Amino acid sequence: MRAKPTAVALDIDGTLIDHDEGMSPAVLDAVRRTAAQVPVILATGRAWSTTRPVAERLGLPTGGFVVCSNGARTMRFPDGEVVDERTFDPSTVITSVRKYAPNARMAVEESDGTYLVTAPFPDGDLGREARIRVVGDDELAPQPVTRLIIRDPDQSESDFVHLAERLGLHGVSYFVGWTAWLDIAPEGVDKSTGLKVALAQYDLEPSGLLAIGDGRNDIEMLTYAGLGIAMGSAPDEVKSAADEVTKSVQDDGVATILNRWF
Repeated sequence: MRAKPTAVALDIDGTLIDHDEGMSPAVLDAVRRTAAQVPVILATGRAWSTTRPVAERLGLPTGGFVVCSNGARTMRFPDGEVVDERTFDPSTVITSVRKYAPNARMAVEESDGTYLVTAPFPDGDLGREARIRVVGDDELAPQPVTRLIIRDPDQSESDFVHLAERLGLHGVSYFVGWTAWLDIAPEGVDKSTGLKVALAQYDLEPSGLLAIGDGRNDIEMLTYAGLGIAMGSAPDEVKSAADEVTKSVQDDGVATILNRWF
């Protein structure tokens, strides 16, 4: 059996909670027990404003860290101090999106957690508690941003894989989500970027990190960690990148893994 992990990184959506924002008592208990023994770091595509309530729900200890916006922001919990932030200028990407996906909706996060959007997103897409303001394309990103979200409810996941190819995204990182959702991040930034920052705060090595996730934006995190676990419902390329596959979120996959050691 592997040595007990020295830290744990957990994705949120599709890993800790299901699509109805539900978290099972078994998962809640397992995470709380783990957090009492080693650092538990949430690593998510969510903004800080919608990540903090999950950390509070889990009862994570004061002074810990969360990795938000797919690694572009590393924050201290619960005060929201920005420990590390990476940004980029999305103007050329915005222009390309309008050319190749004219009906797509776009969004960026402001530092206070508000989302600026070019049109309303489907309910719950940006988080149930998210603050949203509709603006024109020219007002979307007057300053560098941590990420640009592209969404088109009328397109499919495979459509967006092709869209990413057509956009010719250079100088940025990108992740295709479960639906017609594309996250554009600063070049070279992914969840492992923020985890490196967080682990350095604890003076811990990635070889002792256990990471669990279910999405394409988790691949770098799973390969960075000493032990990367994919959820049972993850796409094949995520499972291939992982050391192991656990059960789905509906079957308490996170609890199954954490209960081995904690």
